[in-house]
Amino acid sequence: MRIIAGSKRGMNLLGPDTRDTRPITDRVKEALFSILYKYDVIEDGVVGDLFCGTGSMGLESISRGAKHVTFVEQSAKVVEILKRNIEKARFEQESKVIRGNVFMMGAPVGPEDEKYNLVFVDPPYAMAADCGEGSKVAKLLELLCGQLAEGGIVSVRAHKRTVLLDEYADLKVIDRRDWGNMAVTLLQLTPAGGEDD
Repeated sequence: MRIIAGSKRGMNLLGPDTRDTRPITDRVKEALFSILYKYDVIEDGVVGDLFCGTGSMGLESISRGAKHVTFVEQSAKVVEILKRNIEKARFEQESKVIRGNVFMMGAPVGPEDEKYNLVFVDPPYAMAADCGEGSKVAKLLELLCGQLAEGGIVSVRAHKRTVLLDEYADLKVIDRRDWGNMAVTLLQLTPAGGEDD
C-alpha cells in the first residue's frame, strides 16, 4: 500500500498484520481518483474516510490537495496504525481521527466544521451485503445527506454482487464501476428541486 500521487507520491503506508482491512489496489485507486477529479471534490475539499482502515483513501486525498480529512474507524489496533501513517506523511494538521461506529455517527461535523465534499464509505463486504430500504447502509447514506455539502459525492465500495438503490433520500447514484470482485458506486447529493436550478 502506498500513496500514488500528489505531494507524498510513492510513500509506503503501514498495514496491519491481520486481514482486518481490505486494501484497495493502486490500479483501482488511480482509476477511482481519475473519475472523482471530474466532480471537483478533492482539491481544497473536505473529505470523510469511513471504515478507513489504515487511511489509504483519506491520505491519498490530502496528498492530492484535500484541505481536511476526518478518518473514522472502530478498531483500536487499526487506529494506532492509522495514526502512525498520518504522522509519517506529516498530515496531522489536515487530519482528524475518530474511533467509533460509523453506522451511528456517519462523518461527524463539528459546530465550526464545514460539511463534506467527498465521503468514502468502505464497510466490510458482509456489512454492505444488504443496501436495501431500511438497511444499515441505507440509514448511513441517509445520515450522510445532512453531513454533505450540496453537490457532495459519496463513494461506496462493496462486493460487485451488492445492489444499491438508485437513491437514498437526496443522494442519487451517478456512476458505478466494477473492478474484479468489487464495485464502487458514486452517489451525489442533489437536494429536492436542486436539479432545476
